[in-house]
Amino acid sequence: MNRLLYIILISILFFSCASRKDIIYFQDAGNYASVATNLKPVSIEPNDILSIRIGALVPETALAYNIQAANTVGVSSTLDILKVQGYLVSPDKTIVLPILGEINTAGLSVKDLETKLKSELEKGGHLVNPSVAVRILNAKVTILGEVKSPGTYPFLEQSISIPQALGYAGDLTINGKRNDILLIRESEGKRIITHVDLTTADWMNKEQYQVHQNDILVVNPNDAKVKTAGYIGNASTILTIASLILSSIILITR
Repeated sequence: MNRLLYIILISILFFSCASRKDIIYFQDAGNYASVATNLKPVSIEPNDILSIRIGALVPETALAYNIQAANTVGVSSTLDILKVQGYLVSPDKTIVLPILGEINTAGLSVKDLETKLKSELEKGGHLVNPSVAVRILNAKVTILGEVKSPGTYPFLEQSISIPQALGYAGDLTINGKRNDILLIRESEGKRIITHVDLTTADWMNKEQYQVHQNDILVVNPNDAKVKTAGYIGNASTILTIASLILSSIILITR
């Protein structure tokens, strides 16, 4: 009976363990060490808040084309102030600028919008040699599941990578399923769901390498975590229960 119980206990521990190949990141990274990067511009989407600053050789001539400072009572930070004063992209992907009026941003990246506004200002005879700077102020990524600190994390870069985003959340726990990260993205009115395998590097030159604003990353538990879930809990709980059962059997059979 004791021997049988030991066999059962060892089997439980064996099947609840994750192998090395399930844990190590980018196992074939050496095959992609010198591959050229191919990062695509991120498109502007509805509900983005844009900072648009228009300048000119004579700064006073550009003042009318910028949003004037608004009442910011109760606003707690500089970024929050910028968001209050920013341009909210409507559901039909338009914004309304002083003097220029309604501008369509459909299918445009930040760089594309800068070029478009500069062209509008020059062709319309508004400003001579204007400068235009556009930034997305409310870009964020939501990270859920088996990471150390799940949550929603803002970023001001035009784009970040999935490894960077997971770094914000403190990396995956040992129970995170590294070969099947769920990426949920809404783009051009469509919801796209893809799967990313962090144990390989072959996806780094694909579109999903970049995190877009409002992306969601879901890290599912690995098989070892699933096997020890529920009433039993984790491996230490299994050991405790098995030890109690073994002790009870020994006492009864004496």
